[in-house]
Amino acid sequence: MSWATRRRERSCFTGHPEGVVLYAHLIIAQADEVAKPRIAQPDKSTAGSSPAIFPRKEHRISQSRISPNALKVLHGLQEAGFRACLVGGGVRDLLLGREPKDFDVATDAHPEEVQQVFRRCRLIGRRFRLAHVRFGREVIEVATFRGHYQDGQVESDVTTDEGRILRDNVYGSIEDDAWRRDFTVNALYYDAKSDEVYDYVGGMPDLKAGTLRLIGEPEARFREDPVRMLRAVRFAAKLGFQIEEDTQAPIYSFADFLSDISPARLYEEVLKLFIGGSALETYELLRHYHLFDQLFPLTEAALAEEPDGFPQVLLANALRNTDRRIEEGKPVTPAFLFAALLWAPLRKRMRESETTDLGPVTLMQSVASELVTEQAAYTSVPRRFSMPMREIWSMQHRLENRAGKRSLRLLSHPRFRAAYDFLLLRGEAGEVDPALCRWWTEIQEESSEAQEKRVQALQGDGKKRGRRRRRGGGGSQRVKNS
Repeated sequence: MSWATRRRERSCFTGHPEGVVLYAHLIIAQADEVAKPRIAQPDKSTAGSSPAIFPRKEHRISQSRISPNALKVLHGLQEAGFRACLVGGGVRDLLLGREPKDFDVATDAHPEEVQQVFRRCRLIGRRFRLAHVRFGREVIEVATFRGHYQDGQVESDVTTDEGRILRDNVYGSIEDDAWRRDFTVNALYYDAKSDEVYDYVGGMPDLKAGTLRLIGEPEARFREDPVRMLRAVRFAAKLGFQIEEDTQAPIYSFADFLSDISPARLYEEVLKLFIGGSALETYELLRHYHLFDQLFPLTEAALAEEPDGFPQVLLANALRNTDRRIEEGKPVTPAFLFAALLWAPLRKRMRESETTDLGPVTLMQSVASELVTEQAAYTSVPRRFSMPMREIWSMQHRLENRAGKRSLRLLSHPRFRAAYDFLLLRGEAGEVDPALCRWWTEIQEESSEAQEKRVQALQGDGKKRGRRRRRGGGGSQRVKNS
């Protein structure tokens, strides 16, 4: 039985709890109230029409904001007689005045020809061949212009019965390439030689209007690659754009198409969704469009049982903190992110297993192992992150039980800081006593001697309470026997 089949059988969670989302209601209201001008979606035969050309005075792209290495690739290909342009998110972000994360190049040179131009070039990819040109630690990705299937080509050889693309090494012109891209705002081409922006699909008007629109017929494009639904949500949250009405309409009914995507690829998409600076908005839009339960069905089922409880608050706070750390330039580990995303189902399983004879730590380890295995059928979590995630979980019980010198040993544990931060999230959500969080906060600032005294005082209080109980019990027994 394939993983996709097992996944469908496990997708038995129905019902999507309604909730207020940060941008969803605004987006829907804007779609209802504002009739934005629509751009006709031509079929493949319209490719080849003249583009709208925007000279330097009509756009805000400055070459000083473009990676020097990306410019080297552009100029190198042009000097070799090829056409080459910046394209994709880098152009979009430059036009919006944002700082691009990377720069992608599109060219009419085939991958092998790119490799002949640049000595430090490596070809990758099976579904679509790409060239990676390396400059130290920076990699400039170069893609050949994609084309449409030619007459006589057997499309079933490269697509599934549902229309999902498996192989895509069909080359074409820049016009063909523009119509093969996903969203209009990602299909703008910048020519560094002429300093012009080329728009074949109406991307500039959409960019100015803040509209996210699929190129072509939405249902067909989502069938080709269901991950485009996740990309639509990610871009809408990141850019603050409105998803165009025809683009968003199929998402609700097409959400389960994500079951055909491998868990490994969905793991990579989850990182893009939640470690991009807009994690909270992305999460709430995912739930709005019924996509979150395709990625984390166990979490969705647990949250549905407590729609207004602290698991919701904890996850929202975790995602908000992730956004803040990214804004401040601090590192974010997927282990902590997944610990927060899967905490609700872990707690649920722990409650359901309380009747066992296992100790709390052993029980948590057993439940965590089972949970990670089940989650891997939807979104895989590499072992290098799943093991630290489980350590963060298991340390929660140890942080709650501060007796003895074991408390002081926790301070030197490699995962202490992550486990402590997770404890603070639980305290903010009302799951644990805030006094416990304060105790761990204060002890970190004290000297070794003060730390030992604090732990001894805590242990002494426990012993006194214990002796009083034992004396009372023994005395009443002696009276009774006499």
